[in-house]
Amino acid sequence: MMPDGLDVPYTEGIKYAGSKLKLLPHILQMVKKVSAKTVLDGFSGTTRVSQALARLGYTVVCNDVAVWSKVFGTCYLLNKKRREDYQPLIDHLNAVPPVDGWFTEHYGGQSNNGCAIQSDGRKRPWQVHNTRKLDAIRGEIDALKLDSVDEAVALTSLILALDRVDSSLGHFVSYLKDWSPRSYKKLMLKVPSIFRSSGEHRVFKRDIFDLVPRIFVDLAYFDPPYGSNNEKMPPSRVRYASYYHVWTSVICADKPALFGKASRRKDTSDTVAASVFEEFRRNDEGRFIAVEAIEDLIAATSARWIILSYSSGGRATARALNDVMRRNGKLIDVVALNYKKNVMAGMKWTNEWLRDAEELNREFLFLLEKKAV
Repeated sequence: MMPDGLDVPYTEGIKYAGSKLKLLPHILQMVKKVSAKTVLDGFSGTTRVSQALARLGYTVVCNDVAVWSKVFGTCYLLNKKRREDYQPLIDHLNAVPPVDGWFTEHYGGQSNNGCAIQSDGRKRPWQVHNTRKLDAIRGEIDALKLDSVDEAVALTSLILALDRVDSSLGHFVSYLKDWSPRSYKKLMLKVPSIFRSSGEHRVFKRDIFDLVPRIFVDLAYFDPPYGSNNEKMPPSRVRYASYYHVWTSVICADKPALFGKASRRKDTSDTVAASVFEEFRRNDEGRFIAVEAIEDLIAATSARWIILSYSSGGRATARALNDVMRRNGKLIDVVALNYKKNVMAGMKWTNEWLRDAEELNREFLFLLEKKAV
C-alpha cells in the first residue's frame, strides 16, 4: 500500500538485505512533508533512495563506505548521456570471448547434475560459464580506459547481470547447495536504467562521521546497519559489509587474499569490517555503543530535518531511540512498515509507537526536526 497521491519512480538495484524498496514510498512521503530541496543519503547501499530522489528533482548527496555503492551512485546520479548512447559499449562487452581467470578459479562451479557442491567440498555462487564471461568482461573494462562515469555504467551493468544469474540467498556469506534455475542462464549485460538529471548531485565514499560536518543539506536520510538486540550475540560474527564482498572484488579487480568456505575477502573479516552501528556492546557508562553512535550522528549532521530508518530488531531499543529523538529535536512523524500506516495518533503517539515496537519486530521511519543551534 503506497501513500495516497504519491508517484514512486522506478529504481534499479541488486538483491540486498538492506534494501529499502518496500520502504521507499514512505521515505519519499516523509521527504515531501517538508520543504527540502537538497538531501543526503548517508548509507546509500544500492542507491535506490538516491535514484528516486534524483528522479523527483531533488539534489542528492549520495554516500556509502562500499566501493560498489559509489559506482552505482556515479552510474545513476552523474551520468549525462542517453541510455542508447551506451548500447555500443554494452554490445562490445557482451561480445568479448570468455576466459579462465581469478573469478572462475574462486567463484565458478560446474553444474554437477544440479548440485553446486564441487570436488573440493565447497559451493560456488555462479556456474563456470558465467564466471568465464565475468573474467573476460572485467578485464576488457580495464583495457578500454573509460572515463569514470562510463566505467561506472559498465561495472553497474556487469553487477546487475551477475545478480540475475547467481545461486545465492542474496548475499555472499553462504551459497545454495543446489544450483538455482537462474544460474543456468547466460550472463548478458544490459544498459542500466540511467536517466539524465538536472541536479548537481555528488557521490562520496566516506565514513559518515567524516562527511556530515562538511555537507550542508536540507534533509538527511540515514539507514545505518543494525546491531542485533540478541544479548547472546558472540563477539565475533559476520559483519554487514562482508555480505557483499564479491561486489567489492568485481569493482576493484584486485584479486585479494581470501578465507573461509565462502571465499570472503580478508579485508571483510569480522575484526576489520566492523561498523560502530553494528556494535552490540555497552560502553563504560552502560549505554549501548550503537545507540550512542546514532545520537552522535544526529548531533553532527548539518540538516534541518533527519529521517532515520531503524528496525526494532536492532540493538537500539524503542525507548532509547525515543530519548535520542527528544534530546535532539522534535519528532514530527513515525511510520511502521508492517502497519503500512502512520502509527502516530493524537496525544497518544509516544506510547503507541513504543508499545508497537516492543510487541513486534517492525521497521520504523522517524522524521525529526533538529533543534536550532
